[in-house]
Amino acid sequence: MTVFFTSDTHFGDPRALRFDHRPFLDLNLHDAGLIDRWNAAVSADDLVWHLGDFALGPTPDRVAEIFGALNGEKHLIVGNNDGPATLAIPGWASQQHYAEVTVDGTMLVLCHYAFRTWNGMGRGSLNLHGHSHGALRKAPKQYDVGVDVWDFRPVTLEDIRTTRRRAVAATSER
Repeated sequence: MTVFFTSDTHFGDPRALRFDHRPFLDLNLHDAGLIDRWNAAVSADDLVWHLGDFALGPTPDRVAEIFGALNGEKHLIVGNNDGPATLAIPGWASQQHYAEVTVDGTMLVLCHYAFRTWNGMGRGSLNLHGHSHGALRKAPKQYDVGVDVWDFRPVTLEDIRTTRRRAVAATSER
């Protein structure tokens, strides 16, 4: 089992196309594209932490249909745009506003929002968040896992660490 993280899919939310300038011609292609990319990365046996803003706008039946099309055991960290249809999906393995989990020996503090400080920060814990759609300046030990940052797909902790190491190496080579 692999653990994945994602955020801000905004399924069914037409604002995602306008505000985030996502590369999809319409909302149906957006939703289908995100489902395809999710399922290309995540298998049925994997675990996914969705850090909020799963869906907003479609009917409850459509939200449930999208949810059912996605691979993996899904946990929700509630975001500011998670409406009643998202929260009512019976298939969530858990729903909360905040979680602390350990993955590959690293403590992770999960919330929809980025923190300035968090539990265990001085002892190596990391803060994974969404909400900012890649607009926040990178900070040590803090990672935006939103789809706008990660080619519209869930990512692993190793993906996150590898990408940050490459960025630091490229900056130091200048």
